[in-house]
Amino acid sequence: MRVSLQTKIIGLVLFLLIFVISILSGVFAYIEKEEVEEQIGQLALQTASTVSFMPSVKEAFESENPSATIQPIALRVQEETGAEFVVVGNSESVRYAHPDEWKIGEKMVGGDNDRALVDGEYYISQAEGTLGPSLRGKAPVLNDDEDVIGLVSVGFLMEDIRLRVWDKLRTIGGVAFIVLILGVAGSYLLARSIRKDTLGLEPYEITAFYQNREAILSSIREGIIAIDDMGRVTLTNHSALEMLHLTGGTVGRNIKDIFPHTKMLEVLKSGKPSTNEEMLLNDKLFIVTRTPIVAEGKVTGVVSSFKDTTEVREMVQTLSEVKRYSEGLRAQTHEHANQMYLLLGLLQLGRYDEAAAFIEEEYETTQQQQRLMVDHIKDETVQAILTGKMSRASELKVEFVLDEATDLDVLPPSINRTDLVTILGNCIDNAFEALEEQEEKRVSFFATDVGDSIVFEISDNGPGIPDELVQYVFTRGFSTKAGEMRGYGLANVKEVVERLGGTMEISNEEGTVFSIFLPKGGRNDEGDDQ
Repeated sequence: MRVSLQTKIIGLVLFLLIFVISILSGVFAYIEKEEVEEQIGQLALQTASTVSFMPSVKEAFESENPSATIQPIALRVQEETGAEFVVVGNSESVRYAHPDEWKIGEKMVGGDNDRALVDGEYYISQAEGTLGPSLRGKAPVLNDDEDVIGLVSVGFLMEDIRLRVWDKLRTIGGVAFIVLILGVAGSYLLARSIRKDTLGLEPYEITAFYQNREAILSSIREGIIAIDDMGRVTLTNHSALEMLHLTGGTVGRNIKDIFPHTKMLEVLKSGKPSTNEEMLLNDKLFIVTRTPIVAEGKVTGVVSSFKDTTEVREMVQTLSEVKRYSEGLRAQTHEHANQMYLLLGLLQLGRYDEAAAFIEEEYETTQQQQRLMVDHIKDETVQAILTGKMSRASELKVEFVLDEATDLDVLPPSINRTDLVTILGNCIDNAFEALEEQEEKRVSFFATDVGDSIVFEISDNGPGIPDELVQYVFTRGFSTKAGEMRGYGLANVKEVVERLGGTMEISNEEGTVFSIFLPKGGRNDEGDDQ
C-alpha cells in the first residue's frame, strides 16, 4: 500500500513535533522541579531562621508555658508565608507550636532534627511527617550563650510543589498544543505546495515517469537536446551524444560551449519554433527542429531534435539504384523486343542467312560479356550491379567495358550489399554523367582482390576534374553540375569507404580514375580514433 506524499509529510512533522515537545517538556519539568524545590527550600529555611532569631521566641523558651507565646507567632508566620506548617520544638523535639494544636506537647517526627539540635546547623531536608512528605527548612534556636535550646521547622508539602510544577507544565502544554496545530497546518500547506509544483503527482509516479522518460529517450534514434531560459543544457539523450561525438557530461553547461553557432538561443529569445532546417555539423547533414518550451505564457527553454539524413540518403540512393536497375531492364527488354522484330522481319522475307548471322553476332556479344563477368567476378552482388549498369550504359550510348584483368572472388561479410551499391553505383554513375558532352563515351571497370585489399577502379575518358576542385569532390553538397540534391553521392561513397577502413584516390590522367581500396579483414580498429 502506497502512502501519499501529504500523509508522509504530515505524519513526519507530527511525529517530530510530538517527539521534540515531549523531550523539551521532560527537560523543562525536571529543571522546573529542581528550581521550585530550590526556591521553596530556601523560603522554608529563611522563614525558619527568621523565627529562630525572634527575641520573643527565645524568651518564650524560658517561660513556664512556651506554647502560649510561640503558637500564635508560628500560625501568623505560616499564614503569611503560605507554608504548610511552622513547628517549633525544644531540645528534646517536643512541640511548642504546631498547626494542629492537639499535637502540641508531642514529639516531632521525621527523624531529621539531629543536625539542628546536635550540630546547630541551618539546612533543608525532605522527610515525611504527620502531614505527609514535605520539604523542610530547619533552624536551631540559640540562647544568649549560643546553646541550642530548640529548633524551628518550616515545611511545604511535596504534593503542593508538584502541583506548582504541573500548573506551569499545563501552560507549556497549551503552548505546545498550539505549536502542534500550527505545525500540522504548515505541513499540510507545504504538502499542497509540493503537490502543486509536481502537478499533483506522487513521488512514486514521478519516479515512474522519470524511468519511462529515460527509456523513451534512450530508444529514440533522433538526437534531443534541451536548454533552460539561461541557455544551460538540461537534457541530452544518448543518440545526441553519439551523433555529435560528445564526451563527458553536458547537463549544466552553456549551450554555446557545446555548439558555438547554435540557433537555439534565437528561438529562446523570439519564442518562434524552427522546423525541418538543414544543418551541416561534423561533416554530416542534419535535419533540425527547434521548439520553445512555454509555461504560463513565458518561454522557459528550448528543445531541439535532429536526425542524421545520411542513412535516409543512403536508403534513397539504394532505392534509386533499384529503380535504375528496373529502368535498365525495361530498356534491355525494349531493345531485345526490337531485335526480335528485326529477326522476325528477316525470317518473313526469307533472308535466313542474314537472320542466322544476326543471331550468332548477338549471341557472341552476350556470351562474351557474361563469360567475362562470370569467369572474373564471383560475387553475385557485384555481378548484379554491373549488369544493371551495362543496361544503363547501353541506354546512354556509353561503352561500358569490363577490364579483362579483373579478378574478384566473393567479398567478405564486412562489405554488405548496401555498401557496394553506394560505392560502385555512385562512382559508375558519376563516370556516366562526366561523359554527357563527350562524342566518344567509354567507361572501364576493374576489380581485384590480390593481396590484403580489395581494389575497385572506375575510369572514364571524360574531361577530368580540374585540379583546384579535386579537394572539394568529396565535400557534402559540393557539385560541378547544376540542380538540386547534388553533391551527396561521392560524399556518401567516402563515408562508407572510411567506415570500412578503406581509402579513395582520384587521378586525372586521360579522364578521371576513381580508385577504392578496402581491407579484406574489415575496419582496422587500431587506427580508429574513437
